[in-house]
Amino acid sequence: MSFILTSLFTVQAQEEEVLFTVDNTPVLASEFIRVYNKNLDLVKDESQKDIDGYLKLFINYKRKLQEAKQLELDQKPSYLREFENYKKQLAKNFLADNKVTEALVEEAHKRLQTEINASHILIKIDENASPQDTLEVYNKILNLRERVINEGYKNIQQEVHNGKTIFAEDLGYFSAFKMVYPFENAAYNTNVGEVSKPFRTRFGYHIVTVLDKRKARGEVSVAHIMIKTDQDNTQNSETKINEIAKRIEQGEPFDALAKQFSEDKSTASKGGLLKPFSSGEISSPIFEDIAFSLKTVGEVSKPFKSQFGWHVIQLKAKKDIASLEEMKPQLESRIKRDSRSKVINDFRVKTLKEKYTITENTNALNYFKSIINDGFFDNVWSLPLNFEAEKTFLKIQDKKLTYKDFGQFLLKSQRNYNNKSSKISVILDKLYETFLENELQKYQEENLITENIDYAQIVEEYRDGLLLFDLMETKIWNVSKTDTVALKAYYNAHKNNYFYPERVNAVVASSAKKNIIKKVSKLMSNGGDFETIKNLVNTKNQINVTFSSGEMDKAHQALPKNFIFKEGISKIYKHNETYVVVNVLNILPKSPKTFEEAKGRVTSDYQVFKEENWLKELAAKYTVEINEEVLNKVKQVLKK
Repeated sequence: MSFILTSLFTVQAQEEEVLFTVDNTPVLASEFIRVYNKNLDLVKDESQKDIDGYLKLFINYKRKLQEAKQLELDQKPSYLREFENYKKQLAKNFLADNKVTEALVEEAHKRLQTEINASHILIKIDENASPQDTLEVYNKILNLRERVINEGYKNIQQEVHNGKTIFAEDLGYFSAFKMVYPFENAAYNTNVGEVSKPFRTRFGYHIVTVLDKRKARGEVSVAHIMIKTDQDNTQNSETKINEIAKRIEQGEPFDALAKQFSEDKSTASKGGLLKPFSSGEISSPIFEDIAFSLKTVGEVSKPFKSQFGWHVIQLKAKKDIASLEEMKPQLESRIKRDSRSKVINDFRVKTLKEKYTITENTNALNYFKSIINDGFFDNVWSLPLNFEAEKTFLKIQDKKLTYKDFGQFLLKSQRNYNNKSSKISVILDKLYETFLENELQKYQEENLITENIDYAQIVEEYRDGLLLFDLMETKIWNVSKTDTVALKAYYNAHKNNYFYPERVNAVVASSAKKNIIKKVSKLMSNGGDFETIKNLVNTKNQINVTFSSGEMDKAHQALPKNFIFKEGISKIYKHNETYVVVNVLNILPKSPKTFEEAKGRVTSDYQVFKEENWLKELAAKYTVEINEEVLNKVKQVLKK
């Protein structure tokens, strides 16, 4: 593949104008224009949008690639493995049949709007069972279907379920993507109250009884306030969330209290607002169930506990399943990971069989059936000594595949088969089909790079990006993390850059009522301690004030903006739609961080420093010659 890529772009280099060379290796003007336009919207630094500025970055990029190749990083097994995996994954996007995918997307979207409550009976059978065994199981499931229809599912369930070979289970409600695709098909194509015809999945033969179909719950948007659970004192967390809930009940704005008290830092500044979610998308079932139980916008839950802490949540919006257009990218991604992807693959293989000329050796498969034995199931089978490795097994177009190719495929495959009740001839027929499918797809992928320029360009970009990552890891990142002596030396030379900002040790009181905060301020001024003041202004049934305490810098959520650090009782501030007063117990001045405390930041800064010096070395090592005439043409094109 590397040879094909190099050849392809060498031919293009001969046909197109060269913008610059790096040690006589040409870089095309078309490549620079394409990469510049592609990355323009991603560049935040305005100076890098300047063509000359971007050219400098691009030259550094190419120098790094030259260095990576000289270090033979492109020969590393780990690099080659990752690159090959990426190419295969990318090829799927280019080779998939869009019409089949679109049909599956539309079907999945329609099914997501309905949830099914069902029960099923499964008789397990090996995928590679003989035709006789398969027929026997089919007749058994057919008989059970008749009994379920005539006697009722519950009666049959208790009798036949053994949890080993036969499963009779209640599945509850589910929708698209929750079951393997053949099972999903049977469930959605069976009417309520009816029993499906027998169908097969990789597990065995099933029948499914559909008990109910209902409209899906859709999507919900909520805000929450979370107080983390204190393992040493869970009562404190529960008390605080109950106080906050009481203040909400008394009419204080939910989002203001979330901004001030929620310990979910990712949402506190947004008033606790979470991204909209649907069933199964939140890792806490109790959180999800309570969110969906809220009926009207603005409704607030009672405090409840999840594995993350204590919460109260407020309903912001509810909507049904999103439109097909909105969900299409998400559905396409799920289909590729789902068992229904086999439908896409089967159609692709069928198309390839029609597209390419396949010449089969009619005796080849019979030969392999004659040399294979039960050692295959123990992963000890091997090819015979007189094996005719170079004999033609089959041909795809002009590509010859030998007995050795199929033999090696069988040797690798035997580890997946350990059920001696399976019939070897059945397994071999399936493995032949799998081998043929793999080789057809491989042949198409091998030719894709010469047929599709978009694919070729993306592959080249990833190849270079992967090389660059390995190079940076080798030369900069790993060295910066492990060279403690150099890090300490850099820290000692730049100590003034690493410090704790000025902080206060303070108690902050917050209330929606200004007169209450005035009272708290007065009590603080008179020397009242924290607990005494709290008991005076709050009661069991009336929470008027919430207190926060500890070390806080100027950016702390409890402190008002532009708060002036001064020991003693502050003035009363309006902050996040509430009133606050701050008792600054003492001020912690700006202080230097030790090496260990600043190590993360030091490492990052040192990496920048090391890379800057390394780039100077690369500039001296790799000569760059710019074609000024071509550069002027490039500038004219990019400025249009």
